[in-house]
Amino acid sequence: MLRATFLHLSGVGRATEAELWRAGVRDWKELKARSSEFRLSDSLARRLGMELSASERALAERDAAFFGHRLPDGEAWRVYPEFAAETAFLDIETTGLSPYAGIVTVVAVHGRGTTRSFIAGEDLEELPAHLARFPVWVTFNGSRFDLPFLETAFPQLAPPPVHIDLRFLLYRLGQAGGLKRIEERLGIGDRTGVEGVNGLDAVRLWQEYRRGSRAALDRLIRYNRADTVNLVPLLDLATRELARRLLPDLTAPPEGAQDRRLVVGEGSGT
Repeated sequence: MLRATFLHLSGVGRATEAELWRAGVRDWKELKARSSEFRLSDSLARRLGMELSASERALAERDAAFFGHRLPDGEAWRVYPEFAAETAFLDIETTGLSPYAGIVTVVAVHGRGTTRSFIAGEDLEELPAHLARFPVWVTFNGSRFDLPFLETAFPQLAPPPVHIDLRFLLYRLGQAGGLKRIEERLGIGDRTGVEGVNGLDAVRLWQEYRRGSRAALDRLIRYNRADTVNLVPLLDLATRELARRLLPDLTAPPEGAQDRRLVVGEGSGT
């Protein structure tokens, strides 16, 4: 999907990108090769060529930030298929709903084939360095919950170059509600051993651990890990479905597509 994306280029908005797809342009190389077909000013043609070359370099150099900084809100998901190996899925547990009235207790990070848990009072301070290894972060409702908590707990924590909030992606696909309800509805995710555990239980389990129950901490960690690892198949599903809905069938261009002339405007948001 990333190579078929043109929204990060100057003068290309959603309507123009859709026109490119309908004209049969499906990747950066093809756009560069066919740029003479479109009515572009000399300056825009040069700039477009430079940005397409820069896009190829950024992808080759694994520079997710290049795309994250240029894509519009809500479109960061397009980066994921190309950067799956550099993606961290994360979820936090807390003692409250506000970063000013609660603390982060347990954090799970799933990426590079492993899942690691960080625990307050043990190794939570190692979390920022661990997250810095990943240019792409995936959360569920993290823009409103997880990230504000982490930014308060770790003022030195740099924001991710790319953040994908699954809650809003799934909402675009008609899947509203909390994470567990969506998992049940779609038949995705494994909660073996922590069935029925919810956010309020997570607070209670932390309190029991603080009173000396290591078993309560083990159950909390397992619950937190399920919240994290289950994001992977959900994101896989969401990116596939969004790409399917966005991209037209380019195997049979619409009648007259060969005569279509696309106008890309200087700085246009169309």
